[in-house]
Amino acid sequence: MLDYDGDTHIYLQIAEILRERVSGLSSGHPVPSEADIQHEFGVARTTARRAIHVLREEGLIYTVQGEGTFVGTPGEAPRKQRKMPFYQQIASELAEQIKAGQYQQRRPIPGEAALVKQYDVARETVRRAMALLREQGWIYTVPQRGSYVSPEESWPKGSTEG
Repeated sequence: MLDYDGDTHIYLQIAEILRERVSGLSSGHPVPSEADIQHEFGVARTTARRAIHVLREEGLIYTVQGEGTFVGTPGEAPRKQRKMPFYQQIASELAEQIKAGQYQQRRPIPGEAALVKQYDVARETVRRAMALLREQGWIYTVPQRGSYVSPEESWPKGSTEG
């Protein structure tokens, strides 16, 4: 339980809780993401980031850009594979909804703000999902108007995986 009225910064309290958790994990084990920490403790992204930074500085964890944060030091043990990145999960879910007809061709899909709220993720995560859908041919974007479902002939042939 976090002590908001105490003399210890919240990020240091979170770092202590995380320190206890990672002490029992093997090297290479994934550590909760900043978004996970935000959600669990009800704190701002910067608070979560500072807590992670403390443990990184102590050498207990390390971060690999685009992959996540892991227990130990970089060369110590193979990283356990994380589940599919969240932006890919969102893109895959939206593609399935498009295929199922929940979003009609040449009609708008929910905007960034709505998707951020729906999936409880950072705006950048939604932007990456949208970029992937555009790249795959599921949607197109009209500046100042939003993103729309592409005509079916533009959809990827076969699977929805990039």
